[in-house]
Amino acid sequence: MAILQFTHASILNSSAQLLVLPVNNAGVVLDPVLTRAKTLFPDNHSRYHRACRDGSLNVGSCLINKRTREQVGLGISSNGNQPNYIANLVISNHPYHPARTRWLTAALTDLQQQMIPLIRYQGIRRVALLARPLISGKLSDIVFNESNTADTLPLDWHADTLPLLTEYLQDLPKLRIDIHLPKSIEL
Repeated sequence: MAILQFTHASILNSSAQLLVLPVNNAGVVLDPVLTRAKTLFPDNHSRYHRACRDGSLNVGSCLINKRTREQVGLGISSNGNQPNYIANLVISNHPYHPARTRWLTAALTDLQQQMIPLIRYQGIRRVALLARPLISGKLSDIVFNESNTADTLPLDWHADTLPLLTEYLQDLPKLRIDIHLPKSIEL
């Protein structure tokens, strides 16, 4: 059973073997942490951007990228504190459209299915998840469907996002998952 731990620390300083970054399928990154991850992990960003461009990345899916070793100086670096894998969790169809419950549920299901072999065969034991893109605090983000009823937006941390994360990630075996929260959410 996985252990979920909450932190305000920067996800980019994490010693996790797998980073989970919530993204959109438009290939546009606006979140400051995701923008920094774009420059820190260019191999991941190029694969993610290529998948968005060719239309193979759907909302509610997960693209896991095995990181390549970086050439540094005279030798190959061990990548130090950097993750071996990055999971691009597609939770939205545009950077200005917040996640919907059905998209997050589908993406977490896909992530869960792809993580089982990584846990079993690659020895993944530490995961870090960026939670800020999963939390929307603006009432202007509420989208109305055809029947003029709210489409479960914005996602509330305590009512929507946290229960989904717990439901889909807690049953993963032998895993520690650090959930990196914005400072506006109390631990």
